[in-house]
Amino acid sequence: MKTAIVHDWIVDIGGAENCLKEIYSLYPTSDVYTLLSKKESVSRLSIPLEKVTESFIKNLPKAETKYRNYLMFFPLAIEQFDLSEYDVIISSSHAVAKGVLTNANQLHICYCYTPIRYAWDLYHQYLKEANLISGIKGKIAKTILHYIRIWDLSTVNRVDHFIAISNYISRRIKKVYGRESTVIYPPVEVDKFELYTKKEDFYLTASRMVPYKKIDLIVEAFSKIPDKKLVVIGDGPDFEKIKKKAGKNVELLGYQPFEVLKDYMQRAKAFIFAAEEDFGIIPVEAQACGTPVIAFGKGGATETVIDGETGIFFKKQSVESLIEAVKNFEDVEDKFDFQKIRKNAERFSKERFKKEIKEFIDKKIEDFF
Repeated sequence: MKTAIVHDWIVDIGGAENCLKEIYSLYPTSDVYTLLSKKESVSRLSIPLEKVTESFIKNLPKAETKYRNYLMFFPLAIEQFDLSEYDVIISSSHAVAKGVLTNANQLHICYCYTPIRYAWDLYHQYLKEANLISGIKGKIAKTILHYIRIWDLSTVNRVDHFIAISNYISRRIKKVYGRESTVIYPPVEVDKFELYTKKEDFYLTASRMVPYKKIDLIVEAFSKIPDKKLVVIGDGPDFEKIKKKAGKNVELLGYQPFEVLKDYMQRAKAFIFAAEEDFGIIPVEAQACGTPVIAFGKGGATETVIDGETGIFFKKQSVESLIEAVKNFEDVEDKFDFQKIRKNAERFSKERFKKEIKEFIDKKIEDFF
């Protein structure tokens, strides 16, 4: 079987790229197709550079940093890849990778992180945050995203089987694409996070500081409960805005290397997570340290955190709801079993992912051919 793997773009290394790395390790003779890539990022994924084919997007002005500006060309670019020589296509898709052209003699399996967020469920939020509600730029953006939605739906039947990264995304695939999917959770490197039982009297949150991560909400909430200490790790566009909201009990450390992040994660009495994520790797990493998680009770966190056993949920993305959750946590914090919390995180290991994804793909190959 000749296999091709298609990934949207390989620029920064995130959760999707770590999934790509593990999929490639299972099928290392595959060729990899992507809109554009950075050499250092490809190397970090242990993919030989000569195995990677890029689209014309890479040749456009400032594409390496401003590639999202070329969204309207992504459908055209992904359809230019000639994959006719391959038997099996595995797309790793959160944008357009699933839209490659295939024929009836080819098996196409899509590992789907989400239907395109900014074209579907985050459409209105994206326009507000980008200040594109009105004006000429707003009309252009709305027209492009309308076109993307039409194209995205037109590509659904190019995929034979969808794999979703969570039940939350499986429901979204059903809603947007009208297709069933199998859930295989992404890999989390839980072995890099050791259990630590000597918790200290502070809370931790860590994230890139962008609006949907809701770090501003967390900082605002803790600034209203000055007897609770919060440590914040991460950097991003909203850093200065969030810093202005921080009370004296909130310590913003900015970007920190992995070892520093892990140290704080091990020692924190709880990790705070306020985003509505498709899966959410960092709450699992916190649990791998034996650290309970106080999480917003929607999205992927509801599948990785066990309410009352490995953490607790708050119902609304609001300051009041989070403050109430912190108080509820402190009422029961002595009841949390750090070993049990660690055990829960082990359900999402890298080894488990590789086993499940290989069994699924190999079975579909056997059935198809």
